[in-house]
Amino acid sequence: MTRKNLLIGLALILINRVASLVLPGSTKYLIDNIVGPGNMALFGQFVLVVGLSIAVQAVSSFILTQLLSVQAQRLIADLRLKVQAHVVRLPVGFFDSMKSGGLVSRIMNDVEGVRNIVGTGVVQFVGGILTALGAFVFLVMFNAKLTLEILLPVVLFGFISFYAFKRIRPIFRERGKIQERVTGRLTETLGGIRVVKGFNAETREIASFSQGVTDLFQNIKQSLLSSSFVTSLGAFIAGLATLIIMYVGGNDIIAGKMTTGELLAFSMYLGVMIFPIIQMGNIGTQLTEAIAGLDRTEELLAQKTEQDNPEKTIDLPYMVGNFSFSGVRFAYADGEEVLHGIDFTAPQGSVTALVGGSGSGKSTLASLVGTFISPTGGSITVDGHDLSKVKVDSYRQHLGVVLQDDFLFEGTIRENILFGKPEASNEELRQAVEAAYVHEFTDRFEQGLDTLIGERGVKLSGGQRQRVAIARAMLAKPKVLILDEATSNLDTLSEGYIQKSLDALMEGRTTFVIAHRLSTIKKADQILVIAQGDIVERGNHDELIALGGKYFDMYTYQSRI
Repeated sequence: MTRKNLLIGLALILINRVASLVLPGSTKYLIDNIVGPGNMALFGQFVLVVGLSIAVQAVSSFILTQLLSVQAQRLIADLRLKVQAHVVRLPVGFFDSMKSGGLVSRIMNDVEGVRNIVGTGVVQFVGGILTALGAFVFLVMFNAKLTLEILLPVVLFGFISFYAFKRIRPIFRERGKIQERVTGRLTETLGGIRVVKGFNAETREIASFSQGVTDLFQNIKQSLLSSSFVTSLGAFIAGLATLIIMYVGGNDIIAGKMTTGELLAFSMYLGVMIFPIIQMGNIGTQLTEAIAGLDRTEELLAQKTEQDNPEKTIDLPYMVGNFSFSGVRFAYADGEEVLHGIDFTAPQGSVTALVGGSGSGKSTLASLVGTFISPTGGSITVDGHDLSKVKVDSYRQHLGVVLQDDFLFEGTIRENILFGKPEASNEELRQAVEAAYVHEFTDRFEQGLDTLIGERGVKLSGGQRQRVAIARAMLAKPKVLILDEATSNLDTLSEGYIQKSLDALMEGRTTFVIAHRLSTIKKADQILVIAQGDIVERGNHDELIALGGKYFDMYTYQSRI
């Protein structure tokens, strides 16, 4: 919030609350100075002054709400942008332990509390304090003794409210976690609806969501217990204060210590003072919930991004593509090492194929090349630079990735291909489309490249999605290429097309291929056979076949299938 808007807002709150104090005080003047003596000549002036104060209060309230509400929405938008920009820069490992739906909930919902803090909440809170203080001054002027007698239960209410809201805050924090869990699961269910229906699991997913909603309800019920207690206590305090006024004020009028107008004005000022204090019950609940949400947002923003590593200082404006792995080790958080001292080189323009059984360490090696994870021992160098000291953005501008189950965004085929290089010319796009044989099926579509493909590309076949992903990588023209079984989803005809395009794509680029179908890597410059985190065989296809070892067994087994 800008300082200028803040000052304007505070000035408007002050004007609004001063105007709100005119009406209660005017009752004394009306009864004691106009109605009582029958001085109707002053009645016109009285109505004018009171009417003007009401108009000032209404106009200032409207301007204040517009000013702060718009400012609050702007802050929410800015904070969402800040959180989203931070989250997408977090390491891949962070997303492995978080549900995407839960993160969406945190980005979109947790920051909503800003509206209550900056918008109506701040008006009610600051305005309530100013009104209560102003009314308190008038109450003391009318009857100091009666004011002090009423003040004791009001102060007691304030202390009880403080401890009640202190108890509610952890409940709101837990509510955010429950909402994150429920939203995350719901997102997964809807995203994997074909799997859910394929396994006839609708009932189980309904039960899972029902349990989450029940947990959320129980949490809300807990918070309502405290907030309703504060509200009820406030109503009791207001009633008690009224009873004290009726008793003490009535006696003072009989004794001639107070006029009827003073008692009426006192009663109205008391209402003006107590109402915002009682209203603090609702305001306090809103602010407590808002602060709890912002606490969770702060936790998210405290996560270190990939760019926060002070050791990464090297820029790579240009890359040749010579890689060297020396004693590379890697262990996940549980401490179990999955790579044990890996050594090999991958010269510029070479193709290195990684083969082995599930859990052997192939994907971990590819993730190290992509800088999605960092080695826990040894070193990886590119063009002589230690990769752990190279800036992530500087390195990845030279990187291209085609995954086995590649992700396509909702939109058109054109938009998905251009994702790798948004500024590409139409000619560059055409070349990538033809090289990946995307035109082979888009020419049959009425909208061509502008065909909408649905969420995750569900309107395309597996082979078509894979060709779009390959075209995307081709358009980016990377120096380093990671292919995770890029032909796995293709039929025989499409595989023939794509194998030719991949040959063109890999030309002159340092390529790392994770291969399950060994027939696709016969032309690789080197094949690394990995088992339990170690390279057990290395060489080209012919050398490994002649060796008659593990690769030979794998290849001959697949050939018989």
